[in-house]
Amino acid sequence: MTNFDPGEMLAVAREEALTGKAEGGVPIGAALFTVDGELLGRGHNRRVQDGDPSMHAETAAFRNAGRRRHYRDTIMVTTLSPCWYCSGLVRQFGISHVVIGEARTFSGGHDWLAEHGTGITIVDDPACLSLMTEFVREHPELWFEDIGEEA
Repeated sequence: MTNFDPGEMLAVAREEALTGKAEGGVPIGAALFTVDGELLGRGHNRRVQDGDPSMHAETAAFRNAGRRRHYRDTIMVTTLSPCWYCSGLVRQFGISHVVIGEARTFSGGHDWLAEHGTGITIVDDPACLSLMTEFVREHPELWFEDIGEEA
C-alpha cells in the first residue's frame, strides 16, 4: 500500500451510510479506492429500497466501480465489518485491503480475510458505531434480516 488515508476514505463510506439511512434502508456504506486514493466506486446497502437481498454496500460500491483487469491495487472501505457474502467478494476479486469503520455491532469475515492475506484496518470510528447502534436499537427486524439471523 502506498498513499492512503483511512479517515478520508471512511468519510466517503459514511456519507453513503447516511444516504441509505435517509432512504429508509440499512445504514451501511462502502467505497472502492485504488491504493493511491482514487475513488473508483461508492454505494450503500439497498436491500430494503430495491427489495434485493444481494445489494449490500460493498456490492454496490464494487458494481459502481466497473470492470478492471484486476483488483489487487484496490482498497474496500466499509462502515461495518463485511459479512461473509461481502468478504467472499473481496477474496474472489483479490482486493488487497479492507478499511472497516467499526466491528463492534457486527464482526463478519474480516479475520478470515486477514488469514488469507488481505490487509485489514479497523478504525473503530465513533460515528459508524453510533449509526449502527442506533439502527439496531430502532430497527431490530431489519438488522437481523440483513445479517441473516433470527431476532
